[in-house]
Amino acid sequence: MSKEASTDSLLTELNQALTHKGEYDGQRFNRIAVLTADFAASEVNDNTKFDLGLRIYEEYKAFKYDSAFVYSQKIALLAEQLQDPQKVELAKLKLAFVLLSSGLFKETFDVLERLSPSQLTAADRYSYYFLKARAYSDLGAFNGDLTYRPIYNRRALAYADTALQFSRPGTYDYLSVQAFRAQKTNNLAGGTAVFKQIRRLPHLTLHQLAVSASTTAYLYELAGQPEKALELLLISAIADLKSATKETTAIYKVSDYCYRRGDLKNAYAFIKEAREAATFYNARQRQIAMSQLSSVIEGQKINIIEQQRKSLQTFAIIMSALAVVVIGFAVVSFRQLRQLRRAGRLIAATNGELRERNDELRQLVQGLNEANKIKEEYIGYYFHNNSQYIDKLESLKKRVDGLLGSKQYAAVQKLADGINIKTERNELLKGFDTVFLRLFPQFIAQFNALFREEDRIRLPDDQLLTTELRIFALIRLGIDDSEQISRMLGYSINTIYTYKTRVKNRSLLPNEEFEARIQAIQAV
Repeated sequence: MSKEASTDSLLTELNQALTHKGEYDGQRFNRIAVLTADFAASEVNDNTKFDLGLRIYEEYKAFKYDSAFVYSQKIALLAEQLQDPQKVELAKLKLAFVLLSSGLFKETFDVLERLSPSQLTAADRYSYYFLKARAYSDLGAFNGDLTYRPIYNRRALAYADTALQFSRPGTYDYLSVQAFRAQKTNNLAGGTAVFKQIRRLPHLTLHQLAVSASTTAYLYELAGQPEKALELLLISAIADLKSATKETTAIYKVSDYCYRRGDLKNAYAFIKEAREAATFYNARQRQIAMSQLSSVIEGQKINIIEQQRKSLQTFAIIMSALAVVVIGFAVVSFRQLRQLRRAGRLIAATNGELRERNDELRQLVQGLNEANKIKEEYIGYYFHNNSQYIDKLESLKKRVDGLLGSKQYAAVQKLADGINIKTERNELLKGFDTVFLRLFPQFIAQFNALFREEDRIRLPDDQLLTTELRIFALIRLGIDDSEQISRMLGYSINTIYTYKTRVKNRSLLPNEEFEARIQAIQAV
């Protein structure tokens, strides 16, 4: 399999994992629910409670900072009550880990300075020194200063060397420090060799796979091998999703790579997930780091929407041209077949209805252009609606041609009588109500707020908008010409004036301010 095919396969797997994210998160929530229930049990002694609290903390530490912080405080209190120095220092170590994960560097170093590693077990001393190495490394990366970053990196390497002394060669802990050192020294060969050893470890967890793959991807990126870096980042991001890990950078970096490759669809989906994960976890440094890329991708998406808007305008022009062609056909048919005037009137009426639909579409498109709340589903609705109407018109034309060709004039009249313009208009208005209320879900509530309680509009369960609401819905979309509204709704202009005047007279506002307040109603 080529590298490109491998990358595409992993992108597909990542998108599939995103669709199951709720299931993966639910599995972690279920484990937490069981542990917290045991933790809250009154018959549990403090030693057991400390162990349970530690397990709950481990579930939360890469999942949700706030909850991990709370349980680090709870186990610290239990350790003090037990008067167990080892547990006291272990609780500090756990607190320092989540502080660093959330980007609170000063607080992390404050806790680490107060921690006495001599009270820890060998395994926990490894965690202590490796955490200090990570803290200086992350601080240097976040700071980015050319003067201080090398100093932080040297300290990170020194603490990593100390951590090696408390880990057994060949274990994941030992190899993860080696991978860290390879990353800090830009040693691609050493880093890839370590990653291969890690992949061969028995019982390798998804989280361990995600961390090691992400670390190695950094080395490939520095070596100018973006496709290999992306492949490893995809492996890391998939493992993060399946293990319900929110404290991660992999999917954010995948989004960056997708953007640079021109894959805006995946770039947007992945940066959205990265933002949600960082916000859920409350990782401050991650949110800051991804804000710039997020803005760039959002801007590109807006450009694409603008291109789609221009395409819709082109479609409207084509529709108008088609209407002209149909009108020409009607004129020619009228001149050639004067004896079929009734059939000609049917075609003219049909064409007139088409022109009205096109006028309505152009007015709606113009209103959407003036408002900055353009929604693809609104455009899609009118595209689909007019497409169906053109299909009906084409079918009608073919049937009329066939009947005229065979001189079945009575059948032409019957066909004309079967067209129910009122039903067609009602279907159009029903669709308009549905789409408008998606764009302005609070429209009715905000409209009623302009009236006294007894004057407010109350809709039956089976009705979306009344005629009064529909008139002012069109005004909210920028269609404030009463003659145009009357054509769109099928009422006389005097009826529209009557409705508007009656509504304004009931309002709490002066009549001259009412329409301005309607136009100020916010969209979704």
